[in-house]
Amino acid sequence: MAGDMRSNDGFPQGESYAGFVRKRRRVGTFFRTLFLLATVLGVVILAVLVLDVANDAFGYVAIQNQVAPESLAEDLEELPQEELLAILTANISAGRLRALNAQALVAERSQEEVLALVVSEVVRPKIVESWSLAESIFERARIEAELATIPNAVLEFKAWLNWDFITAPQSSDPTSAGIRTAILGSIWVTLIAFLVATPLGVGAATYLEEYSKGGKLDGLIETNINNLAGVPSIIYGMLGLAVFVRFFGQITSGVVFGAADPSTANGRTILAAGMTLGLLILPLVIINAREAIRATPRAFREASYGLGATKWQTTWHHVLPNALPGILTGVILSVSRAFGETAPLIVVGVSTFIVVDPAGPFSKFTTLPVQIFQWTARPQEEFQRLAAAAILALLFLLLTLNATAIYLRNRFARRY
Repeated sequence: MAGDMRSNDGFPQGESYAGFVRKRRRVGTFFRTLFLLATVLGVVILAVLVLDVANDAFGYVAIQNQVAPESLAEDLEELPQEELLAILTANISAGRLRALNAQALVAERSQEEVLALVVSEVVRPKIVESWSLAESIFERARIEAELATIPNAVLEFKAWLNWDFITAPQSSDPTSAGIRTAILGSIWVTLIAFLVATPLGVGAATYLEEYSKGGKLDGLIETNINNLAGVPSIIYGMLGLAVFVRFFGQITSGVVFGAADPSTANGRTILAAGMTLGLLILPLVIINAREAIRATPRAFREASYGLGATKWQTTWHHVLPNALPGILTGVILSVSRAFGETAPLIVVGVSTFIVVDPAGPFSKFTTLPVQIFQWTARPQEEFQRLAAAAILALLFLLLTLNATAIYLRNRFARRY
């Protein structure tokens, strides 16, 4: 039949060709629709997760004061510093006053700071009940009915994620707890991981792609790198505990440099944690950097060699600059993973409760993911709200970190 004719190479002709094209179009449309649905489903799931977290980070709270502010003054906020100091010293113990002076002299603090002390130390507001954002919007009548059963309680709308939450240290009191110490710890640890993994990873990738002869040793190294990229993160935590905490503890604790703190003489410091996470992301950096270097056109190398450049000059001035956007992409993904890791840090010895900001690589530390983990393990509902607010802060920091890195990557891409 003419409609079933095929050319000498087996390609359909006539009506068979038209049917073949229609079939391919149907298959293409099916998979395009499937991929679109998968993308939409992924976006919807992520949006639902974020909304669920945000639902717990805002809402009404019932606050019960241990001491009524009206019994101290008609309006505490209008009182001068001297009267606030008098109220504070008259209502707290001498030992507690000494502790506050040890942090910073109370008499030298501003009126706003003394007012905050009066509220936290004398008035002592306590959250006795909290509700989610959805409950606060759609179930106001039920909330007011529950509030009526709580003596001396007032209803306030509270955004658990606020500037005070960002800038306050950790606390056992959910009304004053914050994530400043955890954010600083995360920045310190991630910075050290970046400084460890990036030069080593790019250097290893450059050697394997540009200088490797393809021998058995090089093949063994490549196999190990690919295998290490899939090793569970807890294994890296055990490696960090054995190597950086115990074996090199004198170095990571700062004892060798005379900078050790008595509480970190065992090596459980920011430096040990950062080096552990550096090893964790090192295989990822190597693999992505190799792909970026491999994607550099061969013509760039040949043109450089044709002008008399050496192997190193070609690699440094032509290969690496053109591979830089791809290398930065791998570094972005790796650093983002390090920023959100928890399991290796728990093994290395991260602190779950700490109120002192890290002052250097030999300090005790906690990180934002560990802080979230610690709060979610608490049974009180208020700490669940704090965990939700911390998750939103973590997402914002990750997005900011990635956006900055992507901007730098695109800028280098335009330059080269």
